[in-house]
Amino acid sequence: MNIFRRIFSLFFGLLLMIAVVSCDQVNNTQSTAPTDNGDQIVAVADIEGAPDSNVSGTVTLTENPPSETSEILPTVGVKAEVSGLPPNTRHGFHIHQTAKCEPDFGAAGGHFDPGPYGETNPDANHPFHMGDLPNLVADAQGNAVLTHRTNRVTLSPGPLSIFDEDGSAFIVHIDEDQGTTGVQGGAGGGRLGCGIIEKQA
Repeated sequence: MNIFRRIFSLFFGLLLMIAVVSCDQVNNTQSTAPTDNGDQIVAVADIEGAPDSNVSGTVTLTENPPSETSEILPTVGVKAEVSGLPPNTRHGFHIHQTAKCEPDFGAAGGHFDPGPYGETNPDANHPFHMGDLPNLVADAQGNAVLTHRTNRVTLSPGPLSIFDEDGSAFIVHIDEDQGTTGVQGGAGGGRLGCGIIEKQA
C-alpha cells in the first residue's frame, strides 16, 4: 500500500512540476511579446500666416503600414488645427511641392502631384492632385479642425513620398477650393498660410 502511495505521490508531483513550468513559459511569452510600433512615421508642420494675418496652426501627419490599417497601400492620417481665420469661412488646403515658406508663400511652388501625368498647376487636374485635401472650415471664432486620411501620399520613401529632394509644405488658401478643374482660382486662389512639413525622429 505504501508503495502505491509513493508512486501516486511521485506521479502527482511530476504533473505539478510540468504545470508550473508550462505556466512560466506562457507568462514569459506574454511579457516579452513585441509591442514595438516603430513602423509608424510621424511628421509635423507649423502653419505661419501671411504678414497681414493672424493665421497660425499645426498639422500632424501619421503613417501606419498597411498591415496595421487593413489597407493595400500605406495611409496617412492628417490632423490640422488652424486658428486666426476669418469667421465662418472655407479655405483650400493642400500639400505643395516645395518645403519653402517665403513671405508670400510662392516659394512652396504648385500642388504636390508627382509622376509622369502630374500637374502642379492648381487649376488643372483638379481635384485629383496627390496633394489635394478637403477644405478647412472655420467656425465663428475663426478656428478650423480637419481630420482626414489619404493614400495619395506617403511619408515613407517611394514615388508618392512628400519627402522627396526638395520636401513639401502645406498651404492654406484665401478662398474655398471649389473642387473643379479648369476654373481660374477655383483651387483656392491666394495664399493665407504656409507650413514646412518636417519628419519627426
